[in-house]
Amino acid sequence: MEVKLHDIGEGMTQADVLALFVKPGDHVNPDEPLVEVQTDKMTAEIPAPYAGTIKEIKVEVGQTIPVGTTIFVLDVDTSSKASLEEIAPTIETPISLNQEQREETNLTNKKSSTKRIMAAPFTRKLAREHGINIELVKGTGPAGRITDDDILTFAKQKNHPATEIELVKTHEQEALSQQITTKVTKNTSIPFKGRRKQIANKMSQSLYTIPHCTHFEEVDVTNILEIRELWKRRNVNISATAIFIKAISIALKEFPIFNARLNEEQALIDLYENHHIGVAIDTEEGLIVPIVRNVESKSLKEIHGELKQLTKKALENKLTIADISGGTFTISNVGPLGGSIGATPIINQPEVGLISFHKTKKRPVVNEQEEIVIRSMMNISMSFDHRVADGATAVAFTNRLTELLEEPKLLLLELV
Repeated sequence: MEVKLHDIGEGMTQADVLALFVKPGDHVNPDEPLVEVQTDKMTAEIPAPYAGTIKEIKVEVGQTIPVGTTIFVLDVDTSSKASLEEIAPTIETPISLNQEQREETNLTNKKSSTKRIMAAPFTRKLAREHGINIELVKGTGPAGRITDDDILTFAKQKNHPATEIELVKTHEQEALSQQITTKVTKNTSIPFKGRRKQIANKMSQSLYTIPHCTHFEEVDVTNILEIRELWKRRNVNISATAIFIKAISIALKEFPIFNARLNEEQALIDLYENHHIGVAIDTEEGLIVPIVRNVESKSLKEIHGELKQLTKKALENKLTIADISGGTFTISNVGPLGGSIGATPIINQPEVGLISFHKTKKRPVVNEQEEIVIRSMMNISMSFDHRVADGATAVAFTNRLTELLEEPKLLLLELV
């Protein structure tokens, strides 16, 4: 049976092979991870669909493969015959093994099982952060899988006795790490693969496909900062990003053309009632966009809490497909990074619009009474698909958003 790379994410077309957990001759159980791949949005493991023996490996670590590529050839166990016949009757029935072959297979399984490490990508990362050789950790999860708690427990054991073999492995790992560090220090190039490469492909596709147009505006956020300070004194912490998300949702109700997707094949512009707002988050692995769903029906507290959870999962590389799929509009709050006056953000295809919020600065401005006052001013950049919307519509949309942000009391009218 051929185990292929299937579509594990919205719009996924290819993935990079990060790690192979098995080799030819290894016996695997159902749902046991076989390979770790990196898409443009996340890291994922491809599990074994049935119990059996790895007959052949068709890919290599570091290789970029399209969806549908055969990764492994699996010799399925006879115990899986009934299941196979139910869902895939065209697959040849495995030949029964004689006693000698069974003994050989069992021996091979015992040898290979001691070398195969089953752990999620974040668990492996956690081990690296604690300087732990993951091969020395005993897994307590299903089928001996190493969990996050196993790593943390191992890290707490300060006086954990190490055998001579374990010490050799540790020294070898440290030597290899030193070599890699030295190589990176002396070299002027870094690998262009994984999430970085996938992001590049998606951004190139978006820029080449969508006629981008960017509209700039400045917003007086003094009142937002004041109301946030008032909330803090009452032990209510609501992030500025949560307020931005809610304000955008209110504006999208009046301008649904920006909460849409262009369906070129059917010559339709699909408008969406639900506001699934993506928030760009910068992580060590690269930019990723988790989705805050149904913003139109959520309170500021709910939005803030959900955004906080998604940010934590993003930084720990624990986002799921459900967390990053189905967005209808995207924002990027780069202000907290500092030094950002403006930008021309690239749209998160197939969406229609994206807004970037930039650094807030106190500046002297002239008010309606022609007085010079000090206000907290922030620039915003809105990129939109000019095939779907015109500049006048984009200006009207940002004007409404600006009104809501400059007078946050107006948000209350929408919450009644």
